[in-house]
Amino acid sequence: MLTVPFQSFYCHLRPPRLRADVRLALAGAALVLLGGCGKQAAPPTPPAEVSVLKIEPRDTPIVYEYIATTQSPQEVNIVARVNGFLDKQLYTEGDIVREGKVLFMMDQKPFIAQLQAMQAAYDQAKAAHDTAAANLKRVKPLAAVNALSQKDLDDATGSEQTSAASMAQAVANVETAKLNLSYTTIASPINGVSSAAQQKVGAYLNPANSQLTTVSSLNPMWVNCSISENELSAFRDQVAKGLIIPPKDKNFAVEIVLVDGTTFPHTGHITYIDPAFNSQTGTFLLRSTFSNPQGTLRPNQYVRARLKGALRPNAILVPQSAVQQGGKGHFVWVVDKDGKAENRPVVPGDWYGDQWFISSGLQAGEQVVVGGALRLRAGAPVKATPYEAKAPAAPQVAKPPTEKPAAEANTKSAQPAAAAK
Repeated sequence: MLTVPFQSFYCHLRPPRLRADVRLALAGAALVLLGGCGKQAAPPTPPAEVSVLKIEPRDTPIVYEYIATTQSPQEVNIVARVNGFLDKQLYTEGDIVREGKVLFMMDQKPFIAQLQAMQAAYDQAKAAHDTAAANLKRVKPLAAVNALSQKDLDDATGSEQTSAASMAQAVANVETAKLNLSYTTIASPINGVSSAAQQKVGAYLNPANSQLTTVSSLNPMWVNCSISENELSAFRDQVAKGLIIPPKDKNFAVEIVLVDGTTFPHTGHITYIDPAFNSQTGTFLLRSTFSNPQGTLRPNQYVRARLKGALRPNAILVPQSAVQQGGKGHFVWVVDKDGKAENRPVVPGDWYGDQWFISSGLQAGEQVVVGGALRLRAGAPVKATPYEAKAPAAPQVAKPPTEKPAAEANTKSAQPAAAAK
């Protein structure tokens, strides 16, 4: 029997066309694999779209804002000047009272009796003095012709002088009694707002409980704020360098903002600067005086005091959103003349509303990136469009930034008026 290997048998039976198809398929697969190994060129990255602000230095008025409190120029403690029982309260607590308004009445009966006793003592002293004076008048001519001795004349003269002194003492006692009686009527010495009564009707008043109430004047009103030594030093330094121009004669206008955000209609002016720093807080007092005809301001209110009149010449301002902080300090992105992004270190100064003064790092005409800066890298091309700033909703106020470079830590604007010292 003839034996043929299976493989050979299969190869002889496989059609020639099948072998050619297999070779073609393998060749196509190889071409596909070789083609997939080639790298295609990546499409170019489109320029980043950003909004830019063109730097235009300009003279900029600046406003300094401080937390302040109101104070009455006259806070008069109403006290009882004599001992006695409180008889009446003749005002409503918290009302506005006029000068001379009677607030309290004390029981007058003991003082009236005392006045009458003093008046009687005076009448007695006057009668004795009149008698002594008449006697002296008779003795003098007799002594002149030696009808009476010199001793009689001396006795008559001494009696008249003694009675005159007694009468003078009686007059003083009567005036004291009248004064004490007048003290039982307790009136307000000024126009102002009254506080609560410290003693009730029927209480016995003496030096231990003589405080009755307080009346505080309202017009004008003082507004006090505290300025630190660092702020004063920084302000003086910036004035010396020409970075700040104070108003003429250091006459700053002061406005105050109330707790509800409204601005008080009257403008004040600085009237007192404490010549010494507080040793505990390192600050000194600055006082402004405001007209308060309607009594809107009350003592011990918290307000915001804004000092106006200073000017920062040729100031460079950029929105706060344009300034970023990295490991080496603050920086901004600018678009160079080739239309590419450039990382620029800057030194920021004070806040001005929603903007930031830039002390150094930028020049006039440069374009600072405001929107889209997070997508930038150095040297990347950009597509710039002008930045449209929104109108401020509130008056621009100079504020210190939350964080500052160490070199600029002491450049926060200080109380301008203190530079006058």
